[in-house]
Amino acid sequence: MRTLPMAETPSIERWLTLIGIGEDGPAGLGDEAKRLIGSAPVVFGGIRHIELMQPLIKGEAQTWLSPFEKSVEVVLARRGKPTVVLASGDPFFYGVGATLSRSIPASEMTVIPAPSSFSLAASRLGWPLQDVTVLSLHGRPIDLIRPHLHPGRKILALTSDSKGPADLAGLLLGADFGQSTLTVLEALGGPLEKVSQQKAADFTLVGISNLNICGIEVEAEADARVLPVSAGLADELFEHDGQITKREIRAMTLSALAPRRGELLWDIGAGSGSIGIEWMLADPSLRAISIEASGERAARILRNAGNFGVPGLTIVEGDAPGALSGLPTPDAIFIGGGGSEAGVLDAAISRLRSGGRLVANAVTTEMEAILLAEHTRRGGSLIRIDIARAAPVGRMTGWRPAMPVTQWCWIKP
Repeated sequence: MRTLPMAETPSIERWLTLIGIGEDGPAGLGDEAKRLIGSAPVVFGGIRHIELMQPLIKGEAQTWLSPFEKSVEVVLARRGKPTVVLASGDPFFYGVGATLSRSIPASEMTVIPAPSSFSLAASRLGWPLQDVTVLSLHGRPIDLIRPHLHPGRKILALTSDSKGPADLAGLLLGADFGQSTLTVLEALGGPLEKVSQQKAADFTLVGISNLNICGIEVEAEADARVLPVSAGLADELFEHDGQITKREIRAMTLSALAPRRGELLWDIGAGSGSIGIEWMLADPSLRAISIEASGERAARILRNAGNFGVPGLTIVEGDAPGALSGLPTPDAIFIGGGGSEAGVLDAAISRLRSGGRLVANAVTTEMEAILLAEHTRRGGSLIRIDIARAAPVGRMTGWRPAMPVTQWCWIKP
């Protein structure tokens, strides 16, 4: 049988131009960028962008709509027609380019970037950008900075508004990083540029521009909450009521779950949320859903997630398997509590994607019997983990064994 070639889809020429601009307005643009703005029938941008470029705009100027998704639809409706979008600095570094590229291929774009605010801040501070932690907290919770608070670390954090620097100073002080130096860089690259520096504990700056980025030189006090980058964080870092996968077991469990970039974890019977939290700490692209029947524990998980800098952890309050209905398909599932309840394990297995990993821990004989049966039926690996800790025995020291844990690991065909 001869297969006929598919008809080629006509290519669309580059119709969308993304132009990065700075606070210096037209003065910071090259001739080509100026020409493209002046010849565009429609120019999109934020209110500030349009005001800065007003001397060059000859076509129709459209400011972004709210919510922003409406503006994306308007831009897409112009596909094939010359259109300019103005952006701050580099459109593809936490910018509008990242959003538009989800719907528009690079072959239809022309991009003229300007230095990002991070690049400008690094140049003012003399910090090699490759050695700096770069965070956008614009429209995001400031708790995201917590995992990066390590002694001697330099951080550049883009804030949402004029209150951002004071909020950061308060967070640093509350986490015992009050002696960290906080440099506030305002309106970089423009005539109103200003650079100010204070210790977080002594922060008194007011009247800060909404356009600011903060440079943080981290200094930790003796009791500072420094989050190690390894798996198996100390139990005392978590708020819990005893319902927590203990440190050593947690480290082995996370190793078995084997997180990969962009994946989603279900943590069924989450307790303190420790597994989902450490899963998300492994990489910013990772997502997790904690399913917990107790309202009190669900509230505790929420607090833990904020304190560990992973406020994006999703918490579902309810009993499995019913609470699993409607949740997005997971790449990995951990069952640490409630796995012996009727239907939980079967429901988890049915929802797991092909190639996904399931790890279940048992400390009761009832749950262990279930895991033994599943291992016989489905295969996978089965291990028994015994941990003993040194503890006083009168005036001497002896080993006190913890409850043994049976762990079943399985990959869905």
